[in-house]
Amino acid sequence: MKRVTGIGGIFFKTKNPKAMRQWYAEHLGQEFQDENGSIFQWRELDNPEKIGQTVWSAFPEDTKYFSPGNASFMINYRVENLDEVLKQLKKEGVTVDEKVEEYEFGKFGWIIDPEGNRIELWEPK
Repeated sequence: MKRVTGIGGIFFKTKNPKAMRQWYAEHLGQEFQDENGSIFQWRELDNPEKIGQTVWSAFPEDTKYFSPGNASFMINYRVENLDEVLKQLKKEGVTVDEKVEEYEFGKFGWIIDPEGNRIELWEPK
């Protein structure tokens, strides 16, 4: 089973998310759809008709979204079958958050790596 298929997003904490977004827009030309972040679109290598996306997002430094992780960042990895990936990781002794959330753009689950970093897994629709 293929586990990770790509990076779905890069999220980090910052003292001033609005100022950080403005800096990235001004100096790197990133476009922001809303207050959450910037979306980079691309085409899948094996299926060029399918459009994928990678999200870049600055969070307030007091966000609890990365908890119980202890890092100032979180990486979101794309997966093809979230339930199976989480089941296999749990069998391997990986710390898996019991919570799985589903939205119109996909399903999300979380794990913790050996150094306490929270990792988000995303199965896009």
